[in-house]
Amino acid sequence: MKIPRNLTGSQLIKALDKLDYQATRQAGSHVRLTCPLPKEHHITVPLHDPLRIGTLAAILADVATHHSMTRDELIQKLFGK
Repeated sequence: MKIPRNLTGSQLIKALDKLDYQATRQAGSHVRLTCPLPKEHHITVPLHDPLRIGTLAAILADVATHHSMTRDELIQKLFGK
């Protein structure tokens, strides 16, 4: 599945809420999200509009690895209909 284009940082944060990521702090235009399960995991999402495709790909790869799924499975879970 293709990585969504023209996705904003705010939209990504809202989508990651499905995996129990919660905003724990913000420094300027960057928000740090924390997921407590299966083991505590932190990611930083820039509030850019739109996110650069390389930045988005790196964030999705990190989250997919943490949750033991492929990037395609993660994209389907977050953005699939």
